[in-house]
Amino acid sequence: MDLKGKNCLVTGGSRGIGKSIALTLAELGANVAVTYSRSADAANEVVKEIEKMGSKGMALQADATNFAKAEEVISKVVTDWGSLDVLVNNAGIAQDNLILRMSEENWDAVINTNLKSIFNYSKAATKPMMRARGGSIINIGSVVGISGNAGQSNYSASKAGIIGFTKSFAKELASRNIRANVVAPGYILTEMTEKLNENVLEAIKTETPLGRAGNPDEIANVVAFLASDMSSYITGEVIRVDGGMAM
Repeated sequence: MDLKGKNCLVTGGSRGIGKSIALTLAELGANVAVTYSRSADAANEVVKEIEKMGSKGMALQADATNFAKAEEVISKVVTDWGSLDVLVNNAGIAQDNLILRMSEENWDAVINTNLKSIFNYSKAATKPMMRARGGSIINIGSVVGISGNAGQSNYSASKAGIIGFTKSFAKELASRNIRANVVAPGYILTEMTEKLNENVLEAIKTETPLGRAGNPDEIANVVAFLASDMSSYITGEVIRVDGGMAM
């Protein structure tokens, strides 16, 4: 896969899956901008690694739920680099609880960060991609958006919403050569999943046919494929990267 000449934006790209995606895209030759919420130091370290590979990097602070900020971020990338070829909507949070104990604040925070942010950045990217007559948008979902999960009604709803949004977006923009797809990870070793207790982790591994957790690079590789011209006839798809968990 060759991404030389492509300008990419990864939301939530300072750590975890987002960081792996940003570095994989850069390794394949792309220029990569990342957004971050709080950790400027971590985001700047990602940029340094991108630049060591010979690509351009950029770190931009942004609240993913803020529509105006999304437009500002997209405009900055297009103004500085001339185009936006690939958008990876990765920013997300989890605030798990059983529905009887879930607060309205828990619900709103997860829906706004995980789902509204997809609308914010995808809409902001539409006009520059239309002017360029092409682009690839890759939304990071989850297998729980397909199967649901007890204690994650807010998270599952946000990820299911991403699937519906992506399919609708793909149908609307296909005539402009803009593609949109979802990558749906299963259990991946990140800072977020490391907080689960050992019994839960073992149960997840048992439920996964491949018998192990995935790593962020295994998500990044699929994202890179969808960002590249090798996937030029794929749009509106949900690609599970879950070791067979949701089979």
